[in-house]
Amino acid sequence: MKKTAIIIGAGPAGLTAAYELLKNTDITPIIFESSDSVGGLSRTINYKGNRMDIGGHRFFSKSEIINKWWTDILPLQTKKNRGYNFTGQSAELPDNQNFPVDPEQTDNVMLVRSRLSRIFFLKKFFDYPLSIKWRTFANLGLSRTIKIILSYLYISLFPIKSVKTLEDFFINHFGRELYNTFFKDYTEKVWGLPCCKIRPDWGVQRVKGLSIWKLIKHALQNLFVNNYSLTQKNIETSLIEQFMYPKYGPGQLWEEVAAKITQHGGIIKLRCPVKKLSWNSNKINGVWIKNTIEHKTTFYSADFFLSSMPIRDLIKAMPPAVPPIVTAVAAGLIYRDFITVGLLCKKIKLKNKTKLKTRHGLIPDNWIYIQEKSVKLGRLQIFNNWSPYLVNDDTNIWLGLEYFCTEGDELWSKTKTDFTTFAIKELEKIAIVNSDDILDSIVVKVPKAYPAYFGTYDKLPIIREFIDKFNNLYLIGRNGMHRYNNMDHSMLTAMAAVKNITHNISDKTNIWSINADQCYQEDQS
Repeated sequence: MKKTAIIIGAGPAGLTAAYELLKNTDITPIIFESSDSVGGLSRTINYKGNRMDIGGHRFFSKSEIINKWWTDILPLQTKKNRGYNFTGQSAELPDNQNFPVDPEQTDNVMLVRSRLSRIFFLKKFFDYPLSIKWRTFANLGLSRTIKIILSYLYISLFPIKSVKTLEDFFINHFGRELYNTFFKDYTEKVWGLPCCKIRPDWGVQRVKGLSIWKLIKHALQNLFVNNYSLTQKNIETSLIEQFMYPKYGPGQLWEEVAAKITQHGGIIKLRCPVKKLSWNSNKINGVWIKNTIEHKTTFYSADFFLSSMPIRDLIKAMPPAVPPIVTAVAAGLIYRDFITVGLLCKKIKLKNKTKLKTRHGLIPDNWIYIQEKSVKLGRLQIFNNWSPYLVNDDTNIWLGLEYFCTEGDELWSKTKTDFTTFAIKELEKIAIVNSDDILDSIVVKVPKAYPAYFGTYDKLPIIREFIDKFNNLYLIGRNGMHRYNNMDHSMLTAMAAVKNITHNISDKTNIWSINADQCYQEDQS
């Protein structure tokens, strides 16, 4: 009898797992997704022809396997057709592509975009990562610049030896003054906690090898070298110059992957959350699925189970014999939730004072970190600069205002109308828009967007030990592993799980090593 694999969640990890199973095995994947769309956090919201990317998803990886995987689905556009917001660096085509793709002639195309993100602080722009330029020092002022230099020199000589918190991590990398100026407030907006109460793991994963010395080295390299491949293997992730991006946003790629899965015999069922798992001492037997369209609950058995659902929910669905310590740790895992307000504007007040070419004088940033203490806004996306095709009428400006919150708190509890009014007032307060220039808006709430590195996170190995004893259960993806993975990391965890299934490997260390051991990711090419 042909074997089946049940995959919980149709985000990047779940869809990658299904696609890889179909390519490499004779196992039939069945995906159960609780929402009404595929893509997870990487889906694209289409509002009246204006497409919104939830959080902003760069298609960038140091893994050649992932880059080829993406461009097998959506071929890369040719350089001559890259248009605006392109700085001029040449990019190597992937090995699997030797033909031109023009985005004006086809929708199935991966654009090449320049990356520009800046910090908005004191109503001035600072490059992010911070650049070694005269304007940076002029904006900071002489006194603050001297403090930054001295505090960095001090920490270089006398580093914090026992790094126990995220605050310790940032101070060791950048010095206390730079941390207080550019990292502390924004990071605390993201997590809702002081950095001194957060484990350093998030910084290790997101900042990795970035330091002031790396910034200086990168700045010097840019004086002499401007030819990058899209993998940019010798560059820290935070310093990449360009990235790939689907013409109509990240959801376009995952919708295409979903279509290929169903075309090749895979099954995807939307609005079908997992309610309960059946298991014995070392094996998952099946799952109870509630079909919210048909209002009925059905039991499905399978040979293999891959889960990208939040660990807290997974353990909750496994009573009654889960050890109390595992239940307690799972219940104590914390997630940070996310709200995006899409604002369609006739114009914004910020002017392009850079050398980058843009349409209608629009500032060239893909996204802006809002460091102003007077507002709760965390990040501002400018979707025109991710892809001009995200905007229905490119004479308008399509913004995404990002707020970090916790489900049930003051921000989360606002009605969509009240939240829109609140968000517009915040942009007016920091002189980015006038309310009279707002044409339309939409509010999107995303629960459990970011697994947090506090709560019972430090006891996560207890859950891993319990889960790993099930020979046919594999945890994959960001929420599935409670790890702040990038999209490519989530995909790699799915590929590793499929490899284990294919080769009958019971040890799951290779899955958990991804994005914990950076060499693992880079060695996959």
